[in-house]
Amino acid sequence: MPAALIREEFPADRHAIREVNRLAFNGDAEAELVDRQRASGAVIVSLVAVVNQGIVGHILFSSVQIDGEGAVAAVSLAPMAVAPAFQHQGIGSALVRRGLELCRERARSIVVVLGHPGYYPRFGFSAELAKPLRSPYSGAVAAWMALELVPGALNGISGTVRYPEAFSVFS
Repeated sequence: MPAALIREEFPADRHAIREVNRLAFNGDAEAELVDRQRASGAVIVSLVAVVNQGIVGHILFSSVQIDGEGAVAAVSLAPMAVAPAFQHQGIGSALVRRGLELCRERARSIVVVLGHPGYYPRFGFSAELAKPLRSPYSGAVAAWMALELVPGALNGISGTVRYPEAFSVFS
């Protein structure tokens, strides 16, 4: 199998991105989240994985805010999807790595994710770092994780991660 090309999404990719998310998550919620995030202007990074000229993966990073003693800008990784026939081939990892690189390049310092605790720590995500951060998802203790793109970015930070209205598709 040829290696996946990882690139930023184009407007013409939207239907394929929707389909990849529908297939990967066996439903429409994540596809709706992507559409709503785009419409709200909260997208920081949106990447696709292309194999044989077809989109087989997608990842989205969007703006969130940590409200505590002041507001701190952060980024949420959600969703990350790979079409079932292309899973377990390193495509998801390539999407995450490139997405984190672009978030760093775009001067972002904190990323949060609700994700598989056996998967995301390989990229530096930690449930321990996320402990001072509350969110609608922080009850899933091992799955609620944070990553510092800038060392020390979470030092002294605590509060509530405020997700945009787009995430209401999960409530």
